[in-house]
Amino acid sequence: MKKGVGNIFQQETKYKRGELPAGGLDWTSRPAPYKRYTDVPTITLPPPTCDQRKPYWEVIKKRRSLRNFSSEPLSAKELSHILWASQGITREVQGFALRAAPSAGALYPVETYLVIHNVSEIEAGVYHYAVETHELKQLRQGDFRVSVARAALDQEIAYSAPVVFIWTAIFERSIWKYKQRAYRYVYLDAGHIAQNVALSAVALGLGSCQIAALYDEEANELLGVDGNNESTLYMTVVGKDSTK
Repeated sequence: MKKGVGNIFQQETKYKRGELPAGGLDWTSRPAPYKRYTDVPTITLPPPTCDQRKPYWEVIKKRRSLRNFSSEPLSAKELSHILWASQGITREVQGFALRAAPSAGALYPVETYLVIHNVSEIEAGVYHYAVETHELKQLRQGDFRVSVARAALDQEIAYSAPVVFIWTAIFERSIWKYKQRAYRYVYLDAGHIAQNVALSAVALGLGSCQIAALYDEEANELLGVDGNNESTLYMTVVGKDSTK
């Protein structure tokens, strides 16, 4: 079988005993931990609460991929809860802000963007989630259902769902410490975040579906990222079940 780029990636990023990267970290060159958008409209999200909606094991049992969404909007409060569960700051320890999902080395290379179609109190558009302040930054205003569905390999669920989560990685945040191995970790980080979204959606009586099949550059263009230093990894759609 011909070895393609995927196999090369797997082989070239393996750790081997006695061959681990050596040397200390250059703290003066550490990339900034947060991506900040200034001079754009800011939406303050309702504060998340940790009231129990469903027992944990019931949430696990009911987690399914949902592909048929009702036309009912998500509320801003529901979206706030899911965003906090995905990457929200849960604790600060010795100057480090720890988040709801784990990250290799607590470097948090993954950024969260939203394409909002139908969320009450928030107009349609493309947004960035500002983790450190639990706010949304509006990057583009308008209806981007067609654009995001096309970027999601022409999947209709990205058109019909009230909101599409899109995760990118700022690779240098992890490369700074882990070198080539970092490329493995960013995908693991994105998976942890997406699972938190899936479970928090169930806890709120919602559903989700994860999307890994996508046209990378179309998604990057929609978000306004360069596809090199920062590039799209993964998507998730969230909404209410049309059969209920």
